[in-house]
Amino acid sequence: MPPPVDIVKVAIEWPGANAQLIEMDQKRALSSIIREVCDGWSLSGSEQFALRYADGPQLYITEQSRSEIKNGTILRLAISPARAARQLLERIQSHGIDARLEALKELAKLSADPTFAAEFINMEGIGTLARLVESGTHFGEMLAFTLTAFLELMDHGIVSWDLISLSFIKQIAGYVNQPMVDVSILQRSLAILESMVLNSHSLYHRVAQEITVGQLIGHLQVSNQEIQTYAIALINALFLKAPEDRRQEMASTLAQKHLRSIILNHVIRGNRPIKAEMAHQLYVLQVLTFNLLEERMMTKMDPNDQAQRDIIFELRRIAFDGENDPTGTEKRKAMYTKDYKMLGFTNHVNPAMDFTQTPPGMLALDNMLYLAKVHQDTYIRIVLENSSREDKHECPFGRCAIELTRMLCEILQVGELPNEGCNDYHPMFFTHDRAWEEFFCVCIQLLNKTWKEMRATAEDFNKVMQVVREQITRALAMKPSSLDQLKNKLRGLNYSEILRLRQSERMSQDDFQSPPIIELRERIQPEILELIKQQRLNRLCEGSCFRKLGNRRRQEKFWFCRLSLNHKVLHYGDLDESPQGEVPFELLSDKIPVSDIKSVVTGKDCPHMKEKSALKQNKEVLELAFSVLYDPDETLNFVAPNKYEYCIWTDGLCALLGREMGSDLTRSDLDTLISMEMKLRLLDLENITIPEAPPPVPKEPSSYNFTYNYS
Repeated sequence: MPPPVDIVKVAIEWPGANAQLIEMDQKRALSSIIREVCDGWSLSGSEQFALRYADGPQLYITEQSRSEIKNGTILRLAISPARAARQLLERIQSHGIDARLEALKELAKLSADPTFAAEFINMEGIGTLARLVESGTHFGEMLAFTLTAFLELMDHGIVSWDLISLSFIKQIAGYVNQPMVDVSILQRSLAILESMVLNSHSLYHRVAQEITVGQLIGHLQVSNQEIQTYAIALINALFLKAPEDRRQEMASTLAQKHLRSIILNHVIRGNRPIKAEMAHQLYVLQVLTFNLLEERMMTKMDPNDQAQRDIIFELRRIAFDGENDPTGTEKRKAMYTKDYKMLGFTNHVNPAMDFTQTPPGMLALDNMLYLAKVHQDTYIRIVLENSSREDKHECPFGRCAIELTRMLCEILQVGELPNEGCNDYHPMFFTHDRAWEEFFCVCIQLLNKTWKEMRATAEDFNKVMQVVREQITRALAMKPSSLDQLKNKLRGLNYSEILRLRQSERMSQDDFQSPPIIELRERIQPEILELIKQQRLNRLCEGSCFRKLGNRRRQEKFWFCRLSLNHKVLHYGDLDESPQGEVPFELLSDKIPVSDIKSVVTGKDCPHMKEKSALKQNKEVLELAFSVLYDPDETLNFVAPNKYEYCIWTDGLCALLGREMGSDLTRSDLDTLISMEMKLRLLDLENITIPEAPPPVPKEPSSYNFTYNYS
């Protein structure tokens, strides 16, 4: 029969005696149990004794904590907390150095116990320790134990830090500022100062007056990682508690003292692996550094502020060489409006209005100006590359930069306080003095590249931003050690790879590998292929614009091709300029009956890739080339504007001829749509409720009508 719940079997030790094995009744008063134990060893004055754990921290057991005692626990009979506090207080004030050292050593150990700490503090023990420190007569181990006990006692929160005297602060700060001091004393002094700053607003100002940033940075150049950790922790505490108007000044001072490069070389790239507490402090420093951006992030642009408007003028000047502006007011205004549209602003007349939303506020404009001035070639390339496009696929630089800044603020949690226990620091942010701005510059180039890979239009803006967010978060999760490594990681996370990863993650679940699911997938696949086929044919009916091969850029000519709505004729014809939207069949003078088409060839097999051997076709053009061969021995040659249009047309033509669609796009679409259909069907099956009797004839789960619009 199991013992009652309120009974625990424990062993109790006493020096020089055999242990007592007792069944402790948890409903019985603790003082009564202690009296019985004392009687077993013929000890008088049971009120002077208490029970402690024999292992671990050896904490005192109280009425509040006794419920944590488990069967088989080993306890120890010890003098009571009050008696121990009184004895230690007397011994640390004795004249014998050896006795005082032993007392302080024991006090440092017992001070972590909240029960003992309360008794010692009630006897003015903290004041006694503070006076010992202020006297300046303690050194070495004795001082280290004194500081340890003081810190442990204060950490219980029983006494306010505001009661600490200025002379005590000066003494502790002196240990930190000394060029040569015992490691254990330095470590505890840094910890005490950190606690002062974090727990008292008034003490922050006193500590800030006593501690020099240069001395703290000096402690980062040692080989002891614990000293480095406490030094960064104190820097973080001073940073966190500093008034807002002082934080920027402090950041400038730390930059002048090369804090970042010292942390990079002596901590992050040091010889020892980064421990958890150090990782946390680096994370806190990273967060506090980025939080300096909060003010600009939450500052709206004043459209009437000429200094702020001048920044936008500077962006325009750098991109379009604005020195040759027309003299007339109306002409200049019209040119500005056109240029602001080419820069990708939403408000072409007054782009200052684009920066009135917070976040990201003026921070977005700061990022754009940094890119334009520091990476001018990249800035000009991005702007001109998109502004010179004559289709709907231009990437609006201004709008993208503003939204990207907002996204980066969310990813890096700009303006939020550090999370306790979080160690998520990124080494690459310690490799550059303008890490935030450089990070933005890398990401805006990624956004521009992804936009082109997705063949996006203005309607796809949010989709592109979602993909870019995924690319950035996946790259950050790999913890690149430098901005160059980040670029390499992002290069491997192109749009195709993101699609592959998404599909792989969806299909990696064990449920999708079971035989019933595989069978369901095989049954669904023909329906989905037919759906994709119809989507491809619909796109051919809408038509696409192609460039004439071999013409110089300024003399470019275009031609348009589209499939008739009954899928029987290909209509095509030349155009003077790139069209906006669909081109009516009436404007397309030439046509090919689908029944005359013999085959579709691609790449090197295309006649227009063989005709002019003198022209060295680059790999990109070769990968986008395809031709329609039709009777009698005629060809219609294409070079798609991008990979997406290439896949759409080659798949669509194959579907038109009753052949297999084999492009990467079709395979990706097939996997995505099958997964979606399977999930919906499985969801339908999960929601079926079957009456007890008689069971109805089960129905086949019906397929949903899915209109697929790939963009």
